[in-house]
Amino acid sequence: MNVQTDTADTRFLRQLRRLGPSSIQQLCEALGVTATAIRQRISRLLVDGYVDRETIRAERGRPYHVYHVTSDGLRQLGDDYGELAQILWRELREIEDTETRKRLLGRVRQSLVERYRFEEKAERNDGAEALADRFEQLRAVLDREGFEVEVGTRDRDDRALPVLREHFCPYHDLSAQDRSMCELEQSVFSEVLGVPVALSHCCHDGDDYCEFEPALEAGK
Repeated sequence: MNVQTDTADTRFLRQLRRLGPSSIQQLCEALGVTATAIRQRISRLLVDGYVDRETIRAERGRPYHVYHVTSDGLRQLGDDYGELAQILWRELREIEDTETRKRLLGRVRQSLVERYRFEEKAERNDGAEALADRFEQLRAVLDREGFEVEVGTRDRDDRALPVLREHFCPYHDLSAQDRSMCELEQSVFSEVLGVPVALSHCCHDGDDYCEFEPALEAGK
């Protein structure tokens, strides 16, 4: 049974996830707190199973430890659906009748679209500025839902296009079963944003984050 983390522990897990495997010293420098405070928090999270450590043996000097978020830690960050959601998702995917399965998946998809939909600030168009604004609006919605997300830019074909990055998978246990949850989220974001998006990085594939970017046709 998972132990619920307090707000400070959750925030620390999110920061450690974003930093990647880190030593005590690296965490002190990144977070601006004392080594004692870091050790106290890590000790508690090690006991809970949300953090693990690895010994690094350098060519010179003494071995040292780096710490990283475990699968249980990712689960704690990503969702509170637990085993019930896994069972429901698996049973939904295994419905033999194709039309019934498609209809139910479509209803799940539409529910997510309505949940993440935002009010347009102006008439929709695909100009770079308007597209970036829609990405930012979606980021704000996801942030309110508890997602750890940010919007950046990537140069492509002499254009600066927005990218949406999820720093941990919000459906960790579900997406671990197969890519169908990833594809569903991609489809939902495409409809909400009004432009096809590509999943250029994915935690399911071993990446440290999921990243969505416009899948625009060449020359557009």
